[in-house]
Amino acid sequence: MEFEFSGALFEWRGPSPFHFVAVPEEESDDIREAAPMLTYGWGVIPVEVHIGKTTWTTSLFPREGRYLVPVKDRIRKAEGIHLGDVLEIRMVAGRRD
Repeated sequence: MEFEFSGALFEWRGPSPFHFVAVPEEESDDIREAAPMLTYGWGVIPVEVHIGKTTWTTSLFPREGRYLVPVKDRIRKAEGIHLGDVLEIRMVAGRRD
């Protein structure tokens, strides 16, 4: 499953801060419906994410009925991304066997 969407980078404070972009509701609903075919198990949804010229693999975080795309520090630095920036994301969800 491939998705393209935009969203603002936000910080979720915890023991150490994490940065995420929320997957829009419609796309989150589509992912949730297909989750049994996409997951490795335990609800983990593997994805390949493309922002700018950077591509990486990660897993989506379920949160309050939507999914969150984690954006690591190395990705933010490589792309010059700052808190609150609206990012254009291309994402491919699914198992990579």
